[in-house]
Amino acid sequence: MITQIELEEMRFYAYHGVSPQERKVGNHFVVTLRLTAPLEAATRSDDLADTINYADVYETVRTEMERPSRLLEHAAGRIVRSLKARFPQLTAVEVKLSKRNPPFGGDLRAASVILQESF
Repeated sequence: MITQIELEEMRFYAYHGVSPQERKVGNHFVVTLRLTAPLEAATRSDDLADTINYADVYETVRTEMERPSRLLEHAAGRIVRSLKARFPQLTAVEVKLSKRNPPFGGDLRAASVILQESF
């Protein structure tokens, strides 16, 4: 049995962007994760030790979002690598990282990157 855990629309204020102004002023970002792992034991035991702690996942993402990057791709890649390092039972990670109201003169809600990694 393969389990997927999804954490939807984690919101952060962070300092990612190509321009120095973006890295100084910051912007609103949204992260959605889908984690895949063999967590069948948790379906039987009802024990937190048999699954992936959502709060620990959030803290991992928060830590990476606090580190400025020029590119969304770079920040999302760091999130994937940090999650795999902290939770070796993961077999796949999908991360969607969105920058709200990107500053390039277009009328759009967000610009996003989606990374999918299987281990």
